[in-house]
Formats: sequence, C-alpha cells, structure tokens
Amino acid sequence: MGKRTIIGAALLVMVGVVFGALLVMSFDGVGETFGYTGMEVKLGGPAPIRSSNMGMNMLSLQNAFIEISKAVTPAVVSVTVISTPKNRMPDLPFFHDFQFNIPNPQPEKGMGSGVIVTSDGYIVTNNHVVEDAEKNGIKVKLYDKREFQAQLVGRDPTTDVAVIKISASGLPVASIGNSDSIEVGQWVLAIGNPLGLTSTVTAGIVSALGRDIDVSADRWGIRNFIQTDAAINPGNSGGALVDIRGQVIGINSMIATRTGYNEGYGFAIPINLVKKVAEDLIAYGKVRRPMLGVQLKSTIDETDARALGLPKPEGVLVQDVVAGSPAESAGVKAGDVILTINGKEVDAANEIQTLIAEMQPGDVVTLGIFRGGETISKKVTLAEVSSRDLASGAGNAQPETAQPDKSGRTDIAKLGIAVMPLDQKTMREAGTDHGILVASVTPGGPAAERTLLKNDIITAIDHEKVNSPADLVNALKDKQNGDAIMLRVLSKQGTSYISRFVAVQIGG
Repeated sequence: MGKRTIIGAALLVMVGVVFGALLVMSFDGVGETFGYTGMEVKLGGPAPIRSSNMGMNMLSLQNAFIEISKAVTPAVVSVTVISTPKNRMPDLPFFHDFQFNIPNPQPEKGMGSGVIVTSDGYIVTNNHVVEDAEKNGIKVKLYDKREFQAQLVGRDPTTDVAVIKISASGLPVASIGNSDSIEVGQWVLAIGNPLGLTSTVTAGIVSALGRDIDVSADRWGIRNFIQTDAAINPGNSGGALVDIRGQVIGINSMIATRTGYNEGYGFAIPINLVKKVAEDLIAYGKVRRPMLGVQLKSTIDETDARALGLPKPEGVLVQDVVAGSPAESAGVKAGDVILTINGKEVDAANEIQTLIAEMQPGDVVTLGIFRGGETISKKVTLAEVSSRDLASGAGNAQPETAQPDKSGRTDIAKLGIAVMPLDQKTMREAGTDHGILVASVTPGGPAAERTLLKNDIITAIDHEKVNSPADLVNALKDKQNGDAIMLRVLSKQGTSYISRFVAVQIGG
C-alpha cells in the first residue's frame, strides 16, 4: 500500500470521527430528537380506520371483549387450597432395590379458580381443585381483594365439579349460558387465575365439541368436554369459559400438554351439566344421578352400519340392556340403534351420557330407535342410580373346516378366528346357555381389527343364536368378501362378563 493511500485513509477516518461527534453532541436549548429538526416528525402510522367495514367489525369485537371482561371477571374468584399430600413412592429410575417413603408429609398449597353462581356466596369450581383440602383449608379471594374462608358444600368426582360457599352477600354473579347451543368456531374467553396471575382473560375459539376424554376410572364418569384454544394453564381450573354474549358456557377443567403448560388444547365441562350437578350438591349434598340402563358402543362406523342395515353411519348402538332397568321396562333391546333423544340427534355414547346426566330421576325421555330396518319411538322414565349400581361399576385364505379337528377346534378363515364348543363350566360363569368360544384370533385379520379377542364367547350372528361352530360356518357360507356381519359377544372383564356387539367385514 502506497504512502498516499495510507494518508487518504487516515483523513477519511478523521472526518468520520468528527462527523460522528457532531451528531451526538448536545447543544444548549435543544432536546432529544429522532432526526433533522427542520422536518416535523410524528410517531405512529396513518389515522385510525373509521369507515372500513373490516375495521368497524374488529372494533366491535374488541369492544365486546372489553365489555365481557368487565362484566364477568368480578364473578371469577381465586381459590387457594391447603392440603396434606398422601405418602407416595417417588418414581425413581434407579435403585429399584430400595424403598423410599416421604416422612411426615408437609401441607401443600394449591391454587385454582371458581365462578360465583349466587349472590349469597355459592361458588362452582373443579373437584380436583378442592378434593384433598384440609379442614378449613379452602380460602377464596374476590376480584375486589376481599378474602374469605370457604366451606365445602359438596363435590362430584364423576363430573369433576365441586361447590364451595363463603359467607357474603351482594356478590357479582356470572350469567349462565346454554352449552347445548354452542358451535365449533365461535369466539370464547377463558377467565381465571393461571400461574398465580389473578383475573387473567385469554381469547380463542371453540375448537371441538363432545371430546371423549377419560379422566375418571368411574364407570359413570362423564367424558364430554368442550375443547378450546384459549390459553389455559395451571390455576385456570374451575374458571369460566365465556361466549361472546358474556355467558358462562363451561367450567375450565384441564389441558392436553407435553410440557405441563398451555399448548393450545384446553377442555371445559359443559355448563348445562355443571348447573345440574351444582344444583343437586346445594340441595341434597350429593348428585341424584339418572339412569337409562343401557351399555353403548362408542361410535358406529361404516362396517357397523352395513351390518346393522343402516343407510349411513349414525346413532349409537345398544350393546346390552341392564336387567330391571328403565330401558328394559320401556322395551329397548340389545341391537337397537339410538338415533335421537328428545328429538336431538346423537352420534356418540358420551353425547347420550351427558344428555341423560343433565336430567333428573323421574324425567321421561323419548328415544328415536332404528330397529329391523325401521325407526320406532320409545318413552323411558329415568330411574335414580342406586349406591349398589355405583359400586358395581355394572391373511392367507384358508377353507373353512365344517368338521372340527381332534381338539374340537374349527377354523373360520373368513373372520380370521378359530372357535370351539363351549363347556358347561364356562357357560355357567358367563351366564349363558349357548354360544361358542373364540380359541384364537389371527393378528391383523378381520376379527382382530374389530377387537374380537381370544376367549370371547360368540352367542349370536346377525341376531341368530349360535350353539356350535357348525352354526357359525353355516351362517357364513353365503357371505362374500366385503359383506358385514354383526356378532353378539360376551367378553370377560375381571370376574364377570359384559355383552357387546362386534361388526366384522368379511375378508377385512
């Protein structure tokens, strides 16, 4: 590099330094500025949209959110619970030869939310928020910062609903909506106290309805949730899910997550069910649970529909009818397909479960039933579930072998199973006087795909009794690949058997 080049570069650097110093120099009488002072500078963009329909709609929505938040937030409380944890074994991946117990468990503090439903202090929350509370261990903090000791009125693990009470009057009360009228896609707000952040409002939509999520081992457990993407986190439990009219349509209960925090999948208990349970807890201290008296198949698919003669997959299949139940008295039969309840179409077992749970013992319901190719109606007077009821928890193609082998086994290749005659001892245990035993099920075969299991007992095919393997072979001889049949099956659960229907497509 030449001398002239070096000198030129040095001069340029000096000029740059001087120019930079001038830019940052503070002059007397001149405040901070963002640019050349000879030009008028204003922060922000263009004027607000005033005439655009989209702008007005967004402003209307924003104003609605504001008004809803103002109206409902005062009726949502913070619930603090002091509980003593049960002794438990830590889940340690190593040192399995040792046992560790937690000595003298210390009280723990948990937080949730609640919704005021009467002006004199009745508050709805989740059962899981208060179930382990110590005596006098429930405290409520209102929106206006007042704090109260709360008493437990009652709780129902089956629906995850609980009611607590504080001694106060003139409290703000949430407006209760109708969860049967909500639709997927409508706006909702979740209001509660997540992560200790009191009076938090988040917005989203109804993502799905009728989510069948098993959160209870209770056979009477209600599994019909509203799904939303409004942000819900620990502490939101028991808070309000509110529609665009400011009415509570659900009580937030849980989230689906891999992290323990919101991932956009929150679930709320429909308010119609919450209302019925809360009213029972307040009036009776327990839930008066109505019973229809049927065992149901969760959904009907295309194979089921063909086997049943339905024009399309719809309704809910009655697997069995409880002896002495209201359904039996009304003439409901196993194999019926319930299409409607009081005129409302149903397509899943949990829909029927929820609709019945919202009613009272003694109510009369009208069932629209598909039977034998026609639609009929049955009126059923609901009974109350007794304590006894609550406790009871009630392929390579191979030719069929018309004659059994030496062991008595008959292969049914069309179904992918082998069957055997039923011995008297098994008949007595299963409570049946006919049927055949499923000796094996071919993995990946037609029967396996429809959850037929080894040691199941087939008692009927297409509503005709089966007394021997030959009966099953004869019933299948005119069936072609693609045809569907309906099997009546007894499946062992624990020490007892349950009856169910299994639709199987011939040839898979």
